[in-house]
Amino acid sequence: MSRSFGREKRLLKPRQFKAVFDSPSGKVAGRNVLLLARANGLDHPRLGLVIGKKSVRLSVERNRLKRQIRETFRQSQDDLAGWDVVVVARKGLGDLDNPELAGQFIKLWKRLARLPRPQDDSHAPQLADA
Repeated sequence: MSRSFGREKRLLKPRQFKAVFDSPSGKVAGRNVLLLARANGLDHPRLGLVIGKKSVRLSVERNRLKRQIRETFRQSQDDLAGWDVVVVARKGLGDLDNPELAGQFIKLWKRLARLPRPQDDSHAPQLADA
C-alpha cells in the first residue's frame, strides 16, 4: 500500500464527516483531542480534521497541528486500513510542541488500530464512492 497522503486518503465531503460523527464504531480520547472512527469498507484509511478557531486560536498553530497529525497518520496508515477517522481538536492541543504532539498521535493511532473493527458496515460501499 502506498504511504502517500493523496485525496483518496482524506474525508472531503460533509456527508463523509457526518457519517463518522453520527455513528462512530470506535472512539479514542487523548489529552486535548478526540478520535472518532468508523469502518469504511476500503483497503485504506481516510482522515478528516476538525480544528476550530475556538480550540486553537492562531491559524499558524492550526496549520502546524494539521501538518503534524497528517504526517503521523501517513506513517501509521498501514495499521489503520479500513477506518474513516475524524480528529477533533480541543483547547490546549496547540500548546504542545511538535515532538510531544507526534508522540501523542502515534500512541493514539496504535490504540485505534487495536479496536475491534466491525466486519461489515452496511453504509461502507455507499461511502466509498461518495
